[in-house]
Amino acid sequence: MEKIGFIGTGVMGSSMIKHLLNAGYPVRVYNRTKSRADAVVSEGAVWCDTPAAVTAQSDIVITMVGYPKDVEETYFGESGIFSKADDHHILIDMTTSTPTLARKIAALGKERGVRTLDAPVSGGDKGAQNGTLTTMVGGEEGTFDAVKGVLSVFSSKVMLQGPAGSGQHTKMANQIMVAGTMTGMTELLVYSKAAGLDLERVIEQVGSGSAANWSLTNYAPRILKDDYSAGFFVKHFVKDLKIALDEADKLGIDLPATRQAAQLYEQLANKGFADDGTQALVKLWWGEYAEI
Repeated sequence: MEKIGFIGTGVMGSSMIKHLLNAGYPVRVYNRTKSRADAVVSEGAVWCDTPAAVTAQSDIVITMVGYPKDVEETYFGESGIFSKADDHHILIDMTTSTPTLARKIAALGKERGVRTLDAPVSGGDKGAQNGTLTTMVGGEEGTFDAVKGVLSVFSSKVMLQGPAGSGQHTKMANQIMVAGTMTGMTELLVYSKAAGLDLERVIEQVGSGSAANWSLTNYAPRILKDDYSAGFFVKHFVKDLKIALDEADKLGIDLPATRQAAQLYEQLANKGFADDGTQALVKLWWGEYAEI
């Protein structure tokens, strides 16, 4: 089996690594904070001290880090992936990043004979834990075909969307939709509570009709339990929505609803909830921090 390198052992990455280990793949790992890799190392992953060391010991290198600047450092830094990558490697960036950076990685890869893909995912912590992520891929078809089986280990839907950058563009489309469902779910709860309704009964009934959506099904019950733990961090959603709006500007289109969602999430982050889950948006209406 291919030797897998995995860089980024956070909420999403750790679960994805566990699926790869359970499928029998040898996995080398690196994370900026070493202690956060302890859980996967205890299950059989092998620690490496740098992204370059991961690359030197792997056939396929997967990255799942926080921000585009982290992707830049991981790939182009002095001890980065490209310092060791050669024509036998396939590099897959699964971070939600920018289409421009995906194309930059692909361009250097092509120059050096290294195959690359951009492959961000959707599905949150539950999708990663259950191996049911949706993986949106940009790159060449032959490269995609070579690794589709690996990506399917932790994904229920893997699709090639087009050339380099297309995976990131598709993820932006996904995040635009999520922004709408998260604000809709939040305002549904705020309205229902103000009207004196039983929130559990509202969620059950509305969730079985035309308003059913992933956010309502997965996040509304967490809110009712005061569970604001991060399946997906507020700070990362702020980052994603800024990318989506930047890309929309480049495309010459206006996305007013997405812009409003971005402003709300930025306000939430500025209130000190950047490390909460995205369902914490309701805190702008409920509790001591309510402002709206």
